[in-house]
Amino acid sequence: MSTKNKSSIEERVARAASAALAEKRLVSPIDVLVGIGWLDPARLDEWRHRRLPFLEAGVQTNPSKVSAAMRALHEWATENELKPSETAYVARSAGREPLRFSESGEPAIERAYRTHWLSPALTAAEQARLETKAAKPPEIVAVEASHEWKCHRCSATGTWLVMEAEGPACLGCLGFGDLVMLPSGDALLSRRARKASPRSLPVVRWSRNRKRYERVGLLVEPAALGGARKSIEDGPDSA
Repeated sequence: MSTKNKSSIEERVARAASAALAEKRLVSPIDVLVGIGWLDPARLDEWRHRRLPFLEAGVQTNPSKVSAAMRALHEWATENELKPSETAYVARSAGREPLRFSESGEPAIERAYRTHWLSPALTAAEQARLETKAAKPPEIVAVEASHEWKCHRCSATGTWLVMEAEGPACLGCLGFGDLVMLPSGDALLSRRARKASPRSLPVVRWSRNRKRYERVGLLVEPAALGGARKSIEDGPDSA
């Protein structure tokens, strides 16, 4: 790689990392790859649902540039005295399977991807809260079907599905078959229903125009939805 190209990558990494740090008080390799335009959020979402075998399969540049960007991030973070914190990444699926970043799966490479860099201005309590938030498994999401499909477990079909590595799974097989749909639009009702429902699933739909999944509602337990509606009808004292 030429000196000019290396300098350009370092500058782009620094800008993306600075923006992420200002917004979130931490920066991750994923933040940088998205920030410099090498990783489309839609491909990132595919990886989180295990529709990509490893993250780098969705990165739109060659491996040497990715390696250069990872080195640049490490150098930038070290120079700015950021604190490293390793975070586990698991799939957005019922099985919560560990996610792989690189084709080789080498431990050192995987560890570098899992490392988040925290602002040195954070107090110990703030750092602990950020680390806890980062380590929290992503919520399982139900996808509104846009074409014919069959559950890979039982061959059933339906309006909603949850993507697993083996293919789409129906809500019944995952223990969510009794949930009912609450469309987006009423924030108060959604908030109360979700709080009252031990089991709930956000529902997303693929937007062809925006090329991304967008939230369209929430699946909750029937009793929770009924209770939330009643609490609103009864007035603020019942909240």
